[in-house]
Amino acid sequence: MAATSASTFSVGSTTLYCSKVGPISQSKAVGARFNSKKHLKCYSGLKVASSVSCESESSFLGKESTAALRESFVQKAHKQNQRVVNLQPQASFKVAILGAAGGIGQPLALLVKMSPLVSALHLYDIANVKGVAADLSHCNTPSQVLDFTGNSELADSLKGVDVVVIPAGVPRKPGMTRDDLFNINASIVKTLIEAVADNCPDAFIHIISNPVNSTVPIAAEVLRQKGVYDPKKLFGVTTLDVVRANTFVAQKKNLKLIDVDVPVIGGHAGITILPLLSKTKPSVSFTDEEVQELTVRIQNAGTEVVEAKAGAGSATLSMAYAAARFVESSLRALDGDGDVYECAYVQSELTELPYFASRIKLGRKGLEAIISSDLQGLTEYEEKALEALKPELKSSIEKGVAFAQKQAVTA
Repeated sequence: MAATSASTFSVGSTTLYCSKVGPISQSKAVGARFNSKKHLKCYSGLKVASSVSCESESSFLGKESTAALRESFVQKAHKQNQRVVNLQPQASFKVAILGAAGGIGQPLALLVKMSPLVSALHLYDIANVKGVAADLSHCNTPSQVLDFTGNSELADSLKGVDVVVIPAGVPRKPGMTRDDLFNINASIVKTLIEAVADNCPDAFIHIISNPVNSTVPIAAEVLRQKGVYDPKKLFGVTTLDVVRANTFVAQKKNLKLIDVDVPVIGGHAGITILPLLSKTKPSVSFTDEEVQELTVRIQNAGTEVVEAKAGAGSATLSMAYAAARFVESSLRALDGDGDVYECAYVQSELTELPYFASRIKLGRKGLEAIISSDLQGLTEYEEKALEALKPELKSSIEKGVAFAQKQAVTA
């Protein structure tokens, strides 16, 4: 990228997210406004604005971003005699969504379409994707939308792509076991990752398809078999666990949501999801009962949605929001932002398990650092929960690896 960007997305009065700013580790808002004698031309969702504004109670960004954004403009203004000139978003990255016609894929595609960093949005599915692409193409945002249908067009959908997002698969339904979900989605992920390996092996790969604890190891094994595995570029998207933790804690403790950040470690299912409430920012105290209640709710939040939808689906909208946040973070990292942090499920040496979710730093080449400090100074409850999740997470990882290796032998 030759240029950086600072921009907002606005629908009505609600700002969705901004790009090219400071550290991002939670779902928060920023508040900053900058004007100059020579007005900025800034893409802001559905209109062109003459100033940069990030003012919202619900955003992908954290409060730290305010200072970073302000500092960025102050420095540029100083160099140009207090005037900010020609700072425009540069749409330069290609994103592919595999499973774009599904319950997660459609709202995710809409959110990604709103990013000023995206020049091309490739939508792939086995059916019904043309209508989604036609619909989105009418939105007056910079990215070009292209549709691809069926196995014969899968390769073309991945040519030259910088970020691949995979929400493809079936959603969890009431009464469905994890084995049921695994058997269906494992094959889907394997097929898609093979195509990614052949057509865009250097792309960031975001795995959403459940069970993530197993599908990420499957993806890694397939990429290894193809000789193109880069552990720095394969991510299991666990952002939804962080989004839920932030929301539930803010509600429980009557805090401003924009201030709350709860790191979530482990995996992305049941007891493998471990919110580190002791690491909550701002610092807040919890009773033992509150810790138990919040932890269980965060772990079972997916079931909460499945039951509320009475069999009609799972968490699609919140998952799309969380995935879009992670996509935006990846794009900012690719664009050269040096302060991008998220929680994600990655190959890790943080524990004895080969894959583990924790806070990471993202950069142009993918995963730059795993933040180990979050696992230091845990409470007794968290220490016990961490040990309790390890056998189940280990089993899920081994199940994914065994599936991929068996498929390779069969082939």
